[in-house]
Amino acid sequence: MMNRRHPLSLTRQAAALGISRGSLYCRPRPVSTEDLALMRRTDKLHLDYPFAGSRMLKGLLRQEGFEAGRLHVATLMKRMGIQTLYRGPNTSKPAPGHKIYPYLLRKLAVTRPNQVWAMDITCIPMARGFVYLVAVAGWFSRKVLAWRLSVTLETEPCLEALKDAITRFGAPRS
Repeated sequence: MMNRRHPLSLTRQAAALGISRGSLYCRPRPVSTEDLALMRRTDKLHLDYPFAGSRMLKGLLRQEGFEAGRLHVATLMKRMGIQTLYRGPNTSKPAPGHKIYPYLLRKLAVTRPNQVWAMDITCIPMARGFVYLVAVAGWFSRKVLAWRLSVTLETEPCLEALKDAITRFGAPRS
């Protein structure tokens, strides 16, 4: 690929090919016999435990007498093209039969305070149970307009926080 006797310098040849000049001097090294044995055993373990990542494979290899760190196992897995199989989150699929409500604020530009409000309920774990925080916030200013704490998840604290926000700031105007 590179011709050292060509009238064009090695720097210009590398630039013409779009590779770095340092890669011209890099000589690939053969894989050591220890790494080959480790790769063979890792491949067999991956077939038995496809859900095992580099941490678990490192532990399994250590039980069999192989001494390798987690990062070395991860590097060998990457070199062999092995990826861990696992289930990802399944949050975007609605349950069958649930009604999908339209998002009414999709094309609305929020340009001033007291135009759009949001309400949220957050569950806070405590030593003996949970406390529920209800907050009403303005979208433009991102300030909390009113909030309430409750030990039960009922509608009354939500209504109280909403009434408090309306008495302080007036109803949101579109």
